[in-house]
Amino acid sequence: MKEFMFLFRLPFNTDESEVTPEKMQELGKKWNDWVGSIAAQGKVVNAGPRLESTGKVLKKSGVVTDGPFVEVHEMLGGFLRIKADNLEEATTLAHGCPAIDQGGSVEIRPVYEQH
Repeated sequence: MKEFMFLFRLPFNTDESEVTPEKMQELGKKWNDWVGSIAAQGKVVNAGPRLESTGKVLKKSGVVTDGPFVEVHEMLGGFLRIKADNLEEATTLAHGCPAIDQGGSVEIRPVYEQH
């Protein structure tokens, strides 16, 4: 089996302060259920922590800007490391990800295997 990384990209304009506690609880349950269904198949390697929407970007020129990605309209919200037989299976496991329901996406990347 190979390892893959799911990178969760969410709309940058999401203001969590405007989300009700009930909605946050519902969304948390969706995430737990989805990750739990992959874990139940023995496919989760590592669940990365959720990332905050603030940060900095350091560029080659030494310029530091507020981030994480002021040039784009989405942010990296977190990641999940999984194992699957191939990219097609990893993509199938990504279906149902709550990031998609939030207007975001899941980037599916093979983890580089050093030989």
